[in-house]
Amino acid sequence: MVIPEIKKPLVTAEDYVQSLRDMKTKIWAFGECHEDVPDNPLFIPHVNAVAKTYEMPFPVKSHLTGKTINRFNHIHQGTDDLVAKVKMLRALNNKTACCIQRCAGMDAMNATYIVTYEIDKAKGTNYHERFKKYVEYIQDYNLVVLGAMTDPKGERNKQPNQQADPDLFLHVVEEREDGIVVRGAKAHFTGVSGAHSMLVFPTQNLKEDCADYAVVFSCPVNTPGITYIFGRQTNDNRKQDPEHPIDQGNFKYATVGGECLAVFNDVFIPWEDVYLYKDYEYAGMFVEAFASAHRQNYGACKGGIADVLVGAVYALCLANGVAKAGHIKDKIADMINLTETLYAGSIACSYEGKPTESGAWRADTMLANITKHNTTKFVYEINRIAQDLCGGILATLPSEADFKHPEIGPMLNKYFACNPDVMCTEDKERLLRLVECLTGGTASVEAMHGAGSPQSQKVMMMRDANLMKKAKLAGDVVDCAFVDRL
Repeated sequence: MVIPEIKKPLVTAEDYVQSLRDMKTKIWAFGECHEDVPDNPLFIPHVNAVAKTYEMPFPVKSHLTGKTINRFNHIHQGTDDLVAKVKMLRALNNKTACCIQRCAGMDAMNATYIVTYEIDKAKGTNYHERFKKYVEYIQDYNLVVLGAMTDPKGERNKQPNQQADPDLFLHVVEEREDGIVVRGAKAHFTGVSGAHSMLVFPTQNLKEDCADYAVVFSCPVNTPGITYIFGRQTNDNRKQDPEHPIDQGNFKYATVGGECLAVFNDVFIPWEDVYLYKDYEYAGMFVEAFASAHRQNYGACKGGIADVLVGAVYALCLANGVAKAGHIKDKIADMINLTETLYAGSIACSYEGKPTESGAWRADTMLANITKHNTTKFVYEINRIAQDLCGGILATLPSEADFKHPEIGPMLNKYFACNPDVMCTEDKERLLRLVECLTGGTASVEAMHGAGSPQSQKVMMMRDANLMKKAKLAGDVVDCAFVDRL
């Protein structure tokens, strides 16, 4: 097994940050290659978010070793675990108001555990035993895993092997006695700035002529041959102005998860780290197991962020002296309703979870997809109401440098004043920047497209709905003859 260069189990946030320094993962951003990731202003907020999971570890007992581990590296053993996962995510997002970045890795681990068991049972392979060794190592050392599934895809109406460039879907280009060599890319995935290892999945169902694209494996994020190119983030230019952190909005933590494009240029993966190879008929099972697990989360993580947003808006309404106005209370109630409805979806799909033959439990797929689909709509409405309640100042607030300027600063403090018994002008500035950060740009886009676009959830809803059964139910109620023909 190829393992990250971690010298000891990670216990504290300080241990975690030092482990990233030791790994020396390189990330490209703004045309430069950065080797100082945990100490670079571009990435520090992302690292801080993951570090919170070491400060708040949510311990649980491993079913594999009996040791106490971080819940982010746990294989769910019942509905209690599924519910605890959801509550953990909301609690962490309450503290950071941003993506925690470990969810995709947790969900990829659970999906791989479930599907490798199914493959081994059907085909006599040893993927599952390989994977269990990987899980035990990740648990013992308390490492951060990320999940990488989405391929660039090129022309969407063509299969991977029909693309003009075969590398638009990650695939195996060479089989060796000791492993395989892969080439291609993975896009949009979260958390490379704060991860130790990654699990790589196919992105869709595959046919036999696409068997070279049916590959699942793990590798350290600093594996030679992988190039990471960071995506633009909301306020990323502001992050490079350390003298004025208030302008960043959520200056301690990231706006979203730090998504990137990872290019695999003939990367070697040893056999012990391969958990699917050319068994193309199981590619779709990996996708669906991961997607359902990941969509389970969204009512919790977005609900946790919405809690902070509601709090910021309410505090500003208090400071402006309008919190008791009927229309203000009505709009805040709408934000609360949407937030709790999202959370209820995550809780419901967890309580309705079911066991798999592997022993791992998975959330109800229908309810998980509905939860995520609601997120693609409700988050925008929550944000819209927040922007409505904050008013035009949200878009016209001067910079922190202006507020601190000896000549114009006093003017701004005079004319942006609010109820001094509630907050000072600087606190008002801080909260307005936080609302701006939480309601704009990539934060909303991630709610729409993270864990799959809205259409992908509809596909799975239609599959799981069993419409023919529902048609028979209706026919039986009123004694229709057509029921016997369905």
